[in-house]
Amino acid sequence: MTQISDQTSLEHSSRDLHAAYVEATRQEAHERAESLLAQAQDCDDTKRAEALRREAVVLCLDLADSVAVRYRGRGIDADDLVQVGRMALVKAARGYRVGCGSSFAAYAVPTISGEIKRHFRDCGWAVRPPRRLQELRAQLATEEDLLRHRLQREPSTGELAGALGLERGDVQEAQACSAAYRAVSLDAPVVGGRHPIDVAERDGDHVEALARRDALAQAIASLSERERRIIRLRFVEERTQSEIGLALGVSQMQVSRLLTAILARLRHDLSDPVMAA
Repeated sequence: MTQISDQTSLEHSSRDLHAAYVEATRQEAHERAESLLAQAQDCDDTKRAEALRREAVVLCLDLADSVAVRYRGRGIDADDLVQVGRMALVKAARGYRVGCGSSFAAYAVPTISGEIKRHFRDCGWAVRPPRRLQELRAQLATEEDLLRHRLQREPSTGELAGALGLERGDVQEAQACSAAYRAVSLDAPVVGGRHPIDVAERDGDHVEALARRDALAQAIASLSERERRIIRLRFVEERTQSEIGLALGVSQMQVSRLLTAILARLRHDLSDPVMAA
């Protein structure tokens, strides 16, 4: 028994020593990178300065890779995330100024994380709808169940609008959002130390969530540039229809009609078996 206990203790010690060695090596590499960036900052030779920054980037690739790992399994290829993270690291190396009050690692990590989130917004559209629509979606779901039970069929948009005392356009917007924005937000709070998408994976919903997000990305990609801009202004920047009208040079009523048409198209595409496959 003592022999087994000693062996277990040695194994733990070995792992601890290895982890400490890896951390020390990483720290040494980051300090070396900081020194190289300081040299680049003071260098008058542009080519030499760029070479120094490249060397610093190589020493800090673990920063980019470790941030990219946090976003794996959320609908975008892991290799793409690593590439985006490393490009952001290059951007950070070019923008960092020694003496700014923080280490390069402290400066680079938010830059990398921000670029990856931007990539998700551009390619994955994992965003959260405005609060008004979130609340309306909840009301809509409840009313749909009640009407479905009473009518013994799927209620129409007009019937839902009448039951909720809303305009048809509002109901259509909420219905489209309900289909389009079920993916978990990248910025959603961690639940019990885990991101909500990890909890979803535990419950067996993860693959379905990713499939919905991929279908949404395809549907949005099929929109025109103007339509994508309207979607971004409404659901990413959370602007009102009047504000969107000012940005586009059209009336609020025109924006309402455009949104209704765009969201109806998205809803149709997301319910299409070919698009959803």
